[in-house]
This record gives sequence, structure tokens and C-alpha cells, in this order.
Amino acid sequence: SPDEGWQVYTSAQAPDGKCLCTAVIPVQGTCSRDLRSHQLRQLMEKVQNISQSMEVLDLRTYRDLQYVRNTESLMKGLDSRLKVAAESQKNLNAKSFQELKDKMTELLPLLPVLDQYKSDTRLIVHLKEEVRNLSGRLLAIQEEMGAYDYEELQQRVLMLEARLHACVQRLGCGKLTGVSNPITIRASGSRFGSWMTDTMTPSADTRVWYMDGYYKGRRVLEFRTLNDFVTGQNFVQHLLPHPWAGTGHVVFNGSLYYNKYQSNIAVKYHFRSRSVLVQRSLAGAGYNNTFPYSWGGFSDIDFMVDENGLWAVYTTNQNAGNIVVSRVDPQTLEVLRSWDTGYPKRSAGESFMICGTLYVTNSHLAGAKIYFAYYTNTSSYEYTDIPFHNQYSHISMLDYNPRERVLYTWNNGHQVIYNVTLFHVIKTSGE
Repeated sequence: SPDEGWQVYTSAQAPDGKCLCTAVIPVQGTCSRDLRSHQLRQLMEKVQNISQSMEVLDLRTYRDLQYVRNTESLMKGLDSRLKVAAESQKNLNAKSFQELKDKMTELLPLLPVLDQYKSDTRLIVHLKEEVRNLSGRLLAIQEEMGAYDYEELQQRVLMLEARLHACVQRLGCGKLTGVSNPITIRASGSRFGSWMTDTMTPSADTRVWYMDGYYKGRRVLEFRTLNDFVTGQNFVQHLLPHPWAGTGHVVFNGSLYYNKYQSNIAVKYHFRSRSVLVQRSLAGAGYNNTFPYSWGGFSDIDFMVDENGLWAVYTTNQNAGNIVVSRVDPQTLEVLRSWDTGYPKRSAGESFMICGTLYVTNSHLAGAKIYFAYYTNTSSYEYTDIPFHNQYSHISMLDYNPRERVLYTWNNGHQVIYNVTLFHVIKTSGE
């Protein structure tokens, strides 16, 4: 399952020769297996693969041996005829020559069998090397289990997670094809709210921000780590100078972006300096429950971050209540470009951005699915059918984190995450 570890669980080759892989990436900090058990599981899989190869090899060898035994009499007969022909070449007439040719023809099927023996010989050499490697790895694990305590092993796991995370980040963007089962992190707060980690800072920064409620709130809790958030310990409080509206907040590069209550003003609040760096009105954007999501809650303006930067999702009277997606400059909050998706915002349960694509759910209640996708790179859309399990039946916040490649959700007083499956086409240089 996706929460067991980082894994490529399908791979294939396209007709044009490209390698296609699908990866499931768990949220950082939820690894349930240490390095040793992961290595042992890999070794068990290797042993199973080798056992299967040996069974196939044994069956094939037995079959080929039977064929060689069946052709043994033919080979002896051919050998005696060749000796006779060699000793008395003058008596070699057309009839006996034809008989020799017929015997040779009968032996032709033996050639691919001998070729198969050559191939099996190479396979045996490969299997011997695999067994030698397995023995070495088992010895290394045995030594490691005696050489490292739990804390040291945990640090090694975290280091590997960081390396794997950096590797996945280099994959680039992909198309959403699936959402995992929900992973409940904590049950706390009211029915509505938002929680998040920074979408840009290094993976070593695991702070969590928590904002309970959907309007007039000013209290933001900053937890040091995800574990601290789960236990409710080690946090500091930020008191915002302006109250928020809705739950569409996002933390990006050390700053909180949110909608100021009873206005269409976007606010950038910097946590370290505890000050507002900039605020700007989103021209024409509806507010104060004019164009919310279907669940209401002053969710008129929704800030998001993906691989391409900062976005604002809202709507205006000018476009008749359809969702507008705008690229926003994170420094100045100036709108750089906007797209009219044509999808009515009041019919949407929630939405999130991945790789420049807006994904919209058809409901915030049980039975919801990801129903609509708008591609900003082509200014086009399609209807989708990507189910996800709405475990607590009332989603009031749904955001993608491109750093961790997971969805953060506030679901009826529960803080939940989902792993996502992205379809990637990896292009090599020159393609």
C-alpha cells in the first residue's frame, strides 16, 4: 500500500520507446518501517524471484534433456552411416546420400535446444552472482543490526527519505491519475479549518501550521514538527493583525497567504518578522459568501501553491460565477495571468492545483470525486472520474503540497492526508 514506503509500483515501455513509471510517494514522517525491515523485505523478494527462476530453469532443463535423449538413437544412426560413407565413398549412391540428408533434417530441431542450453548457462552464472550479492547483503544487515542503535538507524532512514524526495522532485510534473486512501493524522478543532506545511522550504523543515475555524479567526498555531502536531505539543502562537475569511490559506516560503475577512484583499504575513509584508485587492473577486464553494464558509478566495508557484482561485460577477484561476506574484501579490475555467464555483466541493492544472471535486460530502480538470498550459479542460475516500463526509479544505506531493485535508474536524499518483513521461535529452 502507498503508506508502506517510496515505491515505483508500475512500469512499462511506450511504443515509441519511452519509459513510463508510476510512483507512490508517502508523506514525510509517516514511514512505518525502518531500514532493516525494508532491506529484509527486498531480500525476500529477491529470494522469491531467484526461486521462481530456478524452477523455470529446472523445468526447461528437464524438457530439453528429454528431447536430447529422444534424439540419441537418431544421432547414433547418423554416426554409423557417416562412418560407412567415409570408409566406402565409392559405394555412396544417390539413395544412401538422400538417407543421410533425411537423418540430418531430423536432427535440425536440436539446434534451438542447444542454443537454449547456452542461454541457460548465462542465466545460471547470473543467478550465482545474485546469490553471492544476497549473501553479502545479509551479512551487512547482520553486522548493522549489532552496530547501530535505533536512533542512528532512524537518522539513516530520514537521510534516505530526503534523498528519495530530492530524486522525486527531479521527475518534474505529471498528470493526476489516482488518490490513495486517507491517512488520518489527528482529530482536533471544529468542523471547519485548515492545516498545512510550507510548500517551498527544505525537507528538513517539518513545521505544521494550524488554523481552526473559517471566519474572523486570527490565531495561527505553529508546531515544530509533524509529531508535535499529532501530540499537540511544542507550538508557538501567531496573532494575525487582520482576521481571515474561509479556509483557503497557504504557507509559501515562510509566509502565510490568506483572504482578509469581509474583503477581496490578499494578505501576505511573514512568520519570522510577525508582520504583514504586503496586501493587495484581487480586482472584481467576490467575497463574503458571494461565490463560495458548495459548503459555504466564506470560501470565496482560495490560495494554492504547486510546482509552478502561487495561485488564487476565485470568481467574479464578470464571468458569471465561474471559477477563475490566477497566477499571482508571491512578492507583490500582483495577478500575472488569469484563466476562466467555465466551471461554476458554487457547484464545486473543493479544488487544488497540481503542475498548473486545477482539479475540482464535485462535492464536499460523502461520495465526492475529482470531477473536472482545467489545464492552464493549454487553456483547455476535461471531465474526470478520480474517486477518493471522503472518510468523514465533510471536506472544508483541500490543498496540494508540491514539496511532499500529498493532499492536505480538513475533514469534519479531522486532519487528513492523501498520497497522489502522478503519471510521468520522462524525456531524455534530444527528445
